[in-house]
Amino acid sequence: MNTLKDLKQGQIGKVNSLLSTGSMRRRLQDIGLIEGTDVECLQKSPAGDPIAYLIRGAVIALRSEDSSNILINY
Repeated sequence: MNTLKDLKQGQIGKVNSLLSTGSMRRRLQDIGLIEGTDVECLQKSPAGDPIAYLIRGAVIALRSEDSSNILINY
């Protein structure tokens, strides 16, 4: 299974599940990262962290640490 962090710029993945727990899990769900949501990788910063994603019409920047806890399918 791949993680959101594995998406390359321009690729789209579908959220399969969240490995995060507690308040971070709730925050991710609040921004729309729930099972079945399509997410597009828009841009990676020069240092690789954070990464900008298009989630339900909004551009959201996530740290690599957080995006590695989101399982996706291509």
